Amino acid sequence: MSKAVKLILAPLADFTDAAFRLMCFDGGADFAYTEMASAAALAHNHTKTLEILEKLPAEGALGAQIFGANAQDVAFAAREIEKIKDRFAEINLNAGCPMQKVTRSGAGAQLVKDPALVARLLKAIKENSSLPISLKTRLGPKPDIVKIYELLSAAEEAQAVNITIHSRFSSELHGGATHLDILAKVVEKAKMPVIGNGSVKDLASLKEMLSTGVDGVMIGRAALSNPNIFASLKVELAGEDSLAAAPSGEELFTKHIGYVIDLYGQLEKNLPQVRRANLDTFVSLKVRTHLLRYFASRPGAAALRARFNAVKTLADIWVILREFFSSSR
Repeated sequence: MSKAVKLILAPLADFTDAAFRLMCFDGGADFAYTEMASAAALAHNHTKTLEILEKLPAEGALGAQIFGANAQDVAFAAREIEKIKDRFAEINLNAGCPMQKVTRSGAGAQLVKDPALVARLLKAIKENSSLPISLKTRLGPKPDIVKIYELLSAAEEAQAVNITIHSRFSSELHGGATHLDILAKVVEKAKMPVIGNGSVKDLASLKEMLSTGVDGVMIGRAALSNPNIFASLKVELAGEDSLAAAPSGEELFTKHIGYVIDLYGQLEKNLPQVRRANLDTFVSLKVRTHLLRYFASRPGAAALRARFNAVKTLADIWVILREFFSSSR
């Protein structure tokens, strides 16, 4: 391997909070981004959005990701992030998320249709924060409309420090084959580092992405059930045996709950003005929406999920876990 491969945790709405990011940093991630923070929400004093920008002390290098389609809102968000800039290495503009709650306001993947607007938004961020800026985007709206070269130019003109490219078109969402041939052409043309994104889940798909010449690779969905995928892939790419002592589902689950509790305590301390559920509800929701992925392939996982769907307290969680682990040994 001629150079170290930079593996990055993708920003995933409702998943990549500080607790899970820390799991991935422990699991070998070199960099991560916050969940997408709405620039409009920050501009309209939606204090709950501030929770997205919290960072746990043990996390590694982190970028703040924002989305929006209004330059004034984006500028305001940049100023808010500037107040807490010591947490972050950069501010990233999302111009690629296809989720309706993002695109209906003209943001996310809708922006790939308008590289000129992307340029204005990047300029607004740059003028209102001292942090480096970056862009995350897609190849274009649909296969017969390629916009990535114009988007690359917008990023370069704004002096962005890198561009992350999900190697699909907006119309393709997260399914189907990635267009690595186009990505390779972008890498050849680019004057800045390019990070590749799209369905990297194992050594074979990582090697395919690296064959384009990208400077880094972003991993998202594959990390949800295996936050140690970053370290595992680095070892495999180096031609060494897989990690001999990969954490068990039980170990991952237990550690993750600990980080969730830490995050809750920090939110209560740093953002007391924000209304939130109590600790029991906070942890229970995380278990149901995310942590059960650690047991997806194990016998009894369906029954475990059914029990957790009714769980209401942290104490109940520990009881259910002890019973599950005892019966599965």
